[in-house]
Amino acid sequence: MRPLIQEKVCVPFLGGCMRDLKGKVAVVTGAASGFGRELAILCAGEGMKLVLADIDDKNLPGTVALLPPGTQSISVKCDVSKPESVDALANQTYATFGAAHLLFNNAGVSPVGPAWSATLADWQWTLGVNLMGVVHGIKSFVPRMLEQKDECHVVNTASVAGLISVPASSVYCVTKHGVVTLSECLHYDLQLFKANIGVSVLCPAFVNTGIKDSERHRPAELAGANPLSKPFEKQMRKAIESGRISAADIARITLDGVKSGRFYILTHPKIKGSIEMRLQDILQDRVPTNMMPAP
Repeated sequence: MRPLIQEKVCVPFLGGCMRDLKGKVAVVTGAASGFGRELAILCAGEGMKLVLADIDDKNLPGTVALLPPGTQSISVKCDVSKPESVDALANQTYATFGAAHLLFNNAGVSPVGPAWSATLADWQWTLGVNLMGVVHGIKSFVPRMLEQKDECHVVNTASVAGLISVPASSVYCVTKHGVVTLSECLHYDLQLFKANIGVSVLCPAFVNTGIKDSERHRPAELAGANPLSKPFEKQMRKAIESGRISAADIARITLDGVKSGRFYILTHPKIKGSIEMRLQDILQDRVPTNMMPAP
């Protein structure tokens, strides 16, 4: 049988490839750590102006301190789960720089535990940040990008958990699968309108970032984590900390993907076998294959 997944040269989408970033404006959510921090550093190195957003505003100055001297940037406390907060971010971006060219909808959280014991608070918190955060970013920025008529690009951070299904990660997987299909639909919709806006969806596997400690940002009103999460939290932390690709590596691969016009940015090539296995399970009407067995 012919394999489903083949290596091929990327064909740029209608939005084109943003190869020249100097002087343009990048907006990064989740910029206080992890992928967001590293993306900010790389974008600053390209000569971009930066809007750094995070609910963790205490650590945003740490990102600013790592930027090259002379970088123009603003830092904004932003809760991406709240549409009014993302609207305020867009307002401040355009009031300061007059444009946004590269939007990273990057903020994310990661609860774990069996599906049946996941709390409603788990669902509300994770859907609010991981999925609705991307929705809010699109709604607040894309209409303004369309009015700019400049070449622009949107990068939505999903995960390989948006392409496969992982034991004890139902809430997280649902949100990330949502981000993948939202990104695909956004791509199609922008094509319909002949927009000069590209889209990429970032799907990394395990990387040692602050997402393993995301519970520290859970709102008090959404307290009440999965009561069966503890053994899985330990396993997940170990897997994340064992990641061989760094957040800086992910940022570099992502920015290269933007410049070359890639839609799917898979930073861990070995995961393609698992993606193909899932697709074959569907096409051959098989029971799902568990490629990441829980303890």
